[in-house]
Amino acid sequence: MEKPPGPCCGTGGTLPAVAEELLKEMRKAFRETSHGTDPFSFRLKFIFGPSAVPALDLVDQRSVTRVVSPSGRTAYQVLGSSGKLYTCYSSCHFCTCPAFGFTVLQKSESLLCKHILAVYLSQAMGACQELTVSEEQLTSILLAEEEDEG
Repeated sequence: MEKPPGPCCGTGGTLPAVAEELLKEMRKAFRETSHGTDPFSFRLKFIFGPSAVPALDLVDQRSVTRVVSPSGRTAYQVLGSSGKLYTCYSSCHFCTCPAFGFTVLQKSESLLCKHILAVYLSQAMGACQELTVSEEQLTSILLAEEEDEG
């Protein structure tokens, strides 16, 4: 399992301490008891707002895949509810979806989008799928995102 979310790229800070503490508590609870998210639902909704429930839905649908190369480079791919695949980087708190760019970076209305929250939740719950790829395949995944933006 990875460490909790670290410093954020592009936003100049970290997730608020209360958010990091909640994710840490969830990780511990799931490791010890494997019980559902019910004890955390209220706090998730309070801290993460409207992205909490859709993010939990993505985790329930096993939509989060951790993509790892032999060198240890890691990215996450999340199959969104629209069927589009988004690449997320938990190490720098970033997602390629339009909602992240608009509501998180541009308007600062939210801490994160449902995709990156789904990554953090799947890490905490141990519900992340794993995919090992070659360095070339990972590079191709990352370059595909740049081509989509161009």
